[in-house]
Amino acid sequence: MSVLGSGGVRKMRTALDEPVSYTLPLGDGEVAMNPLLGQVVHLAYSGEIRCIHCDRKTSKSFNQGYCYPCFKRLARCDSCIVSPEKCHFHEGTCREPEWGLANCMIDHIVYLSHTSGLKVGITRGSQVPTRWIDQGATQALPLYRVASRLHSGLLEVALAREIGDRTQWQAMLKGDGEPQDLHAAAGALLERCADGVQALLQEHGLQALTRLTDAEVTTIRFPVLEYPVKVKSFNLDKTPRVGGTLLGIKGQYLIFDSGVINLRKYGGYQLTLETATEV
Repeated sequence: MSVLGSGGVRKMRTALDEPVSYTLPLGDGEVAMNPLLGQVVHLAYSGEIRCIHCDRKTSKSFNQGYCYPCFKRLARCDSCIVSPEKCHFHEGTCREPEWGLANCMIDHIVYLSHTSGLKVGITRGSQVPTRWIDQGATQALPLYRVASRLHSGLLEVALAREIGDRTQWQAMLKGDGEPQDLHAAAGALLERCADGVQALLQEHGLQALTRLTDAEVTTIRFPVLEYPVKVKSFNLDKTPRVGGTLLGIKGQYLIFDSGVINLRKYGGYQLTLETATEV
């Protein structure tokens, strides 16, 4: 086997090409993943984890790559990141006020996407289309631009009463599904949720939520040679060496002929990437 890279892993970087281009950061280097499609590729876990924030050695990873002290201290690890409607910045209790100002008290996008089905979601404006790619969405349509993460969470909750806000990852990895008319779906969704949206406007002001009536649908195609019929997920803590023939990449998953692995889950794990092809 030839070594392509080694070191601490981070989530794959992406570019909205045709199809999406993937680059895997490993330690101080990076590996272009699309050229490895169809090749025999393996990931080997050394047994060591280092925090992706402070580089402290840790026996367990929290929140996809942090040691326990960072997990408890950093605002990006607070519960309001997963549930933005719980944002407490305005109460003066943010763990890192400067980080909150830079990342939460800025414009966010509330969107409708097609992953394993139709879902609503939120992201910082600067993370379009990265967020959609990371979730494995094949289509996405911005619905609203909002003034902060709190506003995005409140609006998402209002919309999620009528449509899901979760991706069924196993279904997403079995194929792309039939293309959807997102404009029609968005119109129907917002009609059903009109009272809830109006209540938010009355409470937070007209400047808090801006409907993006001219937004266009983004279509995303992933580099996949073949989708699995049955999805089996690898666990590096139980099986430190995984891989096989690389059949595709979707979201943050590598799809092998023998199983799939969500690389985002293993942030900070010290890995070696190998291929059977001479380099």
